[in-house]
Amino acid sequence: MDTLALEAKATGQEKKSSAPRPRPKPPKKAKRIVYFEVEIVDAKTKEKLLLLDKVEPTSTILDIKALFHKSNPQWYPARQSLRLDPKGKCLKDEDVLQTLPVGTTASFYFSDMGAQIAWGTVFLSECYGPLLIYLMFYFRLPFIYAPKYDFSSSKHWVVHLACMCHSFHYVKRILETLFIHRISHGTMPLRNIFKNCSYYWCFAAWMAYYINHPLYTPPYYGQQQVKTALIIFLFCQVGNFSINITLRNLKCPGSKVKKIPHPTKNPFTWIFALVSCPNYTYELGSWMGFTVMTQCLPVAFFTIVGFVLMTVWARGKHRNYRKEFRDYPTLRSPILPFIL
Repeated sequence: MDTLALEAKATGQEKKSSAPRPRPKPPKKAKRIVYFEVEIVDAKTKEKLLLLDKVEPTSTILDIKALFHKSNPQWYPARQSLRLDPKGKCLKDEDVLQTLPVGTTASFYFSDMGAQIAWGTVFLSECYGPLLIYLMFYFRLPFIYAPKYDFSSSKHWVVHLACMCHSFHYVKRILETLFIHRISHGTMPLRNIFKNCSYYWCFAAWMAYYINHPLYTPPYYGQQQVKTALIIFLFCQVGNFSINITLRNLKCPGSKVKKIPHPTKNPFTWIFALVSCPNYTYELGSWMGFTVMTQCLPVAFFTIVGFVLMTVWARGKHRNYRKEFRDYPTLRSPILPFIL
């Protein structure tokens, strides 16, 4: 019996070994990469500036700018503007070549945006200037007022309070620029620093001259007017800071993905339910409070001009929000609830 069992077992093993083995699957063929041919043309003269061969389809516009920069060192990437049409919209650095409406031979129109400067540098220059200029008038440095008033101090306490509020505002902006703001655009044209600084610096000098003048007259309604204005100013400064923190938390470091800002648990952010750019709303409120506090015409004029500029910026951002997000809240206004 044992012999028969061993023979049967051996026969079974022979059958198993003689069974056909499954054929191995053939290796997958590597996907064929279709390279692009990129032509860069001057948007004004239509002159061909560069022809790039075998550009990978996953290349971004920033990659193409870097390749163009190697052949033309005078045009660094931040200075370049590439478009699909000479009068079209400037392409974003993160746009991928294969996602653009072009064939395997793509033509980009180049424009020189001029010398560039970092946004942070411009913002800091805008703030340091008014801060220092105002203090020069506050301490009444020589050659500003009559010689007998050199390094003298005002007898009105509202003048000292105004200096503290003005300095607080710009110190706050400097700290926010350094530690809070996440700027999506890295640079701006160099000429903007002269335009922006002229605006802020000249207005600061004009305001400071009259507020710190030896013949300055305090507000008509006295302490009640000043204290009310101070409350408005501080309230709006805290509100503006809260909005900037909320906007910062929307963006991850290095990310350019945009999200809809919404109110948070912080009561100062609840205005997001009605306004697209509440940071401008609070900024306007701060300068309105400062205008009432000082009762100074140059401050009022600066507030009006600032309101016009911020309204233009707010409308632009509000328009972009509505274009990018289909579910954007319809109740919101650009800068003033239900009005503007």
